[in-house]
Amino acid sequence: MNIDSLIPLALAATVVTSGFAQVQNNAQPPVTPPAVADNRPKVDADHPASWVPGETKAERDVRMAWWREAKFGLFIHWGVFAVPAGEYQGKPVPGRFVSPFSEWLMFNGQVPVAEYRKFAAEFNPTSFDADAWVRAAQDAGMRYIVITAKHHDGFAMFRTAANDWNIVDGSPYGKDPLQELAAACRRHGMKLGFYYSQAQDWINGGAVGLAGMGDKAPPRWDPAMKTDMDDYINRVAVPQIRELCSNYGEFPQILWWDTPRDMNPERAAKIQAVVRELRPDAIVNNRLGGGRKGDTETPEGFIPAEGYPGRDWETCMTMNNSWGYRKNDDAWKSTAKIVRNLCDIVSKGGNYLLNVGPDATGLIPAASLERMKEVGAWVRQNSEAIYGTHAGPLTYNPAWGRVSRKGDRIFVYVFDWPADGRLAVPFTGNVLSASLLANPAAQVRATAGQDGVLLELPALKPDPFATVITLQVAGEVRGLPRPPQQAQGDGAIVLKATDARLTAKRMRLSGDDVPSLQMWVDAKDSAAWEIEVPKAGDYRVSLDYACPPKEAGNTFQIDTCAKQLTGTIAATPGGTQFREVDYGTLRFDAPGRYDLHISIIDKPVAGSAMSLRGIKLRPTQ
Repeated sequence: MNIDSLIPLALAATVVTSGFAQVQNNAQPPVTPPAVADNRPKVDADHPASWVPGETKAERDVRMAWWREAKFGLFIHWGVFAVPAGEYQGKPVPGRFVSPFSEWLMFNGQVPVAEYRKFAAEFNPTSFDADAWVRAAQDAGMRYIVITAKHHDGFAMFRTAANDWNIVDGSPYGKDPLQELAAACRRHGMKLGFYYSQAQDWINGGAVGLAGMGDKAPPRWDPAMKTDMDDYINRVAVPQIRELCSNYGEFPQILWWDTPRDMNPERAAKIQAVVRELRPDAIVNNRLGGGRKGDTETPEGFIPAEGYPGRDWETCMTMNNSWGYRKNDDAWKSTAKIVRNLCDIVSKGGNYLLNVGPDATGLIPAASLERMKEVGAWVRQNSEAIYGTHAGPLTYNPAWGRVSRKGDRIFVYVFDWPADGRLAVPFTGNVLSASLLANPAAQVRATAGQDGVLLELPALKPDPFATVITLQVAGEVRGLPRPPQQAQGDGAIVLKATDARLTAKRMRLSGDDVPSLQMWVDAKDSAAWEIEVPKAGDYRVSLDYACPPKEAGNTFQIDTCAKQLTGTIAATPGGTQFREVDYGTLRFDAPGRYDLHISIIDKPVAGSAMSLRGIKLRPTQ
């Protein structure tokens, strides 16, 4: 598993800025290219693009309805890579070109084809119990499953006539686990989708590396790796996709593509034609390549700050570090983190696809099952605030939690219970009643205030993960604008990454303890804050950031109306080692409100510009 934006490991810490937004506003409108007749989906003017040619908004809404209602799914990364489990020749394989994910072991470790094939002889998952997997997903509150049918190592987890590099013909197990899983999903009423690596295939002649690597992808490390993309598409990918779309009854309801390196419109069209023929109602993601946008955006490992307005989207995320099973990977997310991620995602209109990596015997790790059970208990108590919800009315994400909506109900997810029991929800509207979702008898007092709807809460926080308050509303509900960042008692203005307005294609807010703006690999990405300057004068400007030495040297610019400050991003000891660095002075000629933007204006160094936790402005007098 690896999205195209997961660039080489050195780019893991990264991030952000924004004068671009100001320049963009002054730029000439882009010239619209003339329409060209082709086979790509036709776009409904009032709705996102569909992969189904000619599909209307109403038709698309029907096709997407179950998925939009479901909100929560289980991702399963399972394959022959579970045998080495991140180790080769007795040693852990470190991240070299991408992070040290188990399923990327052959790539990162440059394992010869013949050596890697030997792992199949040890792959005999006799403990695999499809019903147990489906029950665990249902108990977690998940309503669909997506499993790896074939990952980048080319090993098919199903019966296929395309070659013998598959679990039926190439392993002692000798059975098709996807048939067993499909039967279990059918028995339990679970939706099922297949992940299929349509482009990368290191053993069967497909592409090698991420599309975003360009010509910097590592060369093929074994003469046995003979790549011919058109031959691979015709001989392996298209026949196997036809098998997956034909042999499993009503499944798959989802097709999940990945890493579209070397995919062009012609190759993508061959694949899409098979899906259109056999699975016209399937939901497909945006990673097929060849200009195909698909149905869903797929942020990987992060939650976009504002979601994807106007697009269906799904965050996929691991519970620990690796997607596939990796020995000694004990960096588990807490149950509270998983629950709050779910709340964050649904508050922005998205779905959450949470991953597990079963081991080579077919068992899901106990730590995953424990968290799934705890999450499920919370979801059952708060299901009304998850399934079928839509993005909330707020214009920004409050520090204390999140907000979603379903019809005439507003759901307020409180992560940090206020010490004084008073919580301002920044929207205006007619609130008819307020109560705790898990205990409707416990009334919450709601009144209109200058900062929105003011809630008076019980003295004790009822839920350790997230407490949901239901507001019954009538009429129009409107989010209030984010208040400007105010100066502290010493006159300093502190701008946190969590409060930034992002103009971003790839940059994202990430990190558990002190989040930072990361993956700033596109110079057009930027961040901005509205600030309240209490008095005129000079302010020293410092950046709190991390930047590994090999990625240092790019130039940022801070804009505040007519004033600008530029600086060259110096290295810190590492990509996760933050330093506060003074970069000079900005002058404000008068007190008042200003928009402060930070952007990259010169990016000669490849990789991520920096990982930015915040900016501080200190008055010199």
